[in-house]
Amino acid sequence: MRTWIALVTATLLLLTVACTREVTGTARQDPNQPRTAVTEDGYGILVGDPEAAARIEVFTEPQCPHCATLQADYGREMASYISLGQLAVTYRPVTFLDQTGDHSARVSNAMFAAADAAPRAVAFQKFVEELWAHQQPGGTGPSDTEMADMAGQSGIPATGVQAVAGGGQAVDTLDMSDFNVELLTDINVYGVGTPTVYDLVDNEVLDIDDEDWLSKLISTI
Repeated sequence: MRTWIALVTATLLLLTVACTREVTGTARQDPNQPRTAVTEDGYGILVGDPEAAARIEVFTEPQCPHCATLQADYGREMASYISLGQLAVTYRPVTFLDQTGDHSARVSNAMFAAADAAPRAVAFQKFVEELWAHQQPGGTGPSDTEMADMAGQSGIPATGVQAVAGGGQAVDTLDMSDFNVELLTDINVYGVGTPTVYDLVDNEVLDIDDEDWLSKLISTI
């Protein structure tokens, strides 16, 4: 009997020690993390695992303050779900606020230039957050050099950083905006506005005025 008690005690002690053991060293990124790619139609940017259980499209305008708020409030949370393979986000930029300049077009072009380098999805999501955090509604917007710096600091590969810095055409922004506005018109009967977040699984526009919209979306998968 005493032997049995001693064995149980020793086993419990071993389990306790194993569960509370301090792990030293530096965490490593999973090399198989989902990456970023331009969509087949050429006018969207898929961020994350295309087979993720939750998949959304985000229609966004680089000068839209509400789009900046969306990134500030939910960007990191989206990045977390993307890294876990639970969420895929397709960004669809539009440029209807480019009334007197090319602010929105240049930011949109920079996004596609960075995406062409197939960066890790979380790095691209960080880049998006940085772009919208530095928007200048009605102004000229960040320079190519400034956007390249943001790309590098976000973890975009060197080829993507160089492409952003060069400012060369990565997408026809006029065709891109027309195409994405047409999609937005088809899904949003209440009018064309940004940000609009569309659930590609249930085929419905999500209520992003509900502060728990993202966690509720993930809870259903």
